[in-house]
Amino acid sequence: MRILVTGGTGFIGQSLLPALRERAGELVLLSRRSRPDEPGLRFVRRLDDIDDATHFDAVINLAGASLAGRRWSQGYKREMVASRVGTTRELVALFKRLPQPPAVLLSGSAVGYYGHRGDEILDESSPPGEDGFARDLCMDWEGAAVEAQALGTRVCLMRLGVVLDNGGGAFEQMARSFNFGFGSWIGSGEQWLSWIHRADAVAAMLWLLDHPELDGPFNLTAPQPVTSREFCRVLSDYKRTLLDMPLPAPVARLLLGEMADELLIHGQRVVPSALEASGFAFSLPDLPTALASICAD
Repeated sequence: MRILVTGGTGFIGQSLLPALRERAGELVLLSRRSRPDEPGLRFVRRLDDIDDATHFDAVINLAGASLAGRRWSQGYKREMVASRVGTTRELVALFKRLPQPPAVLLSGSAVGYYGHRGDEILDESSPPGEDGFARDLCMDWEGAAVEAQALGTRVCLMRLGVVLDNGGGAFEQMARSFNFGFGSWIGSGEQWLSWIHRADAVAAMLWLLDHPELDGPFNLTAPQPVTSREFCRVLSDYKRTLLDMPLPAPVARLLLGEMADELLIHGQRVVPSALEASGFAFSLPDLPTALASICAD
């Protein structure tokens, strides 16, 4: 089995690649940096470098500049679009020139697709939000991926929530003030946080890879979303705090600009209905269990 992975050196990819190497005869990893090949692992810097005669059984598309990487200038927003939508379009162009398109494309997306919906419970049947940069980005990203369906490729759209684990990612940023004894949430703290432990995110991707009857959108989020304030309350069980206080929304907007409203001040209450209906079982379905695992490491 030969699998092509984009974005495989990121936070999710660091856990996904070892799992894929156990089942794939060869992994091909798109990496903008020059890297030496390893047994069973080949690196390419551009999709154009892949020979027309190559066959891939599956493609996993995780490419994308971090949404929380820095303040959202117009230049950085263009970079986020190019790294997601542009890369996905390049993948579909690759599929068209191969002798046989891959059987399956697992393509990244995010819960930002649903926009800002307050307390509304959102599953895969819910329509997209009404506006917002993250909503527009996810719709264009998914729209580029579903073009592969016309080639006969099964497409799964993975709408990821906030991925939590040690070793980087969102948890490192969310827990930073707790490491200094201060519990903090953004604004009212009543906005919803749809999260998933990295181990379950990887397991869900393998599940989608292994079940050819599955296609369409899948929310890769834990079954029990929490509010921002509840996240802080549970985290304080594992990290002692001397003072709990919010970061006011106006201050967050001043510091982070548009990103604050899109990612922090507002949220989505997303549930993984399609994934659970397919028979997938979460190993860390609730926040106390997930944080106990993270904080024990």
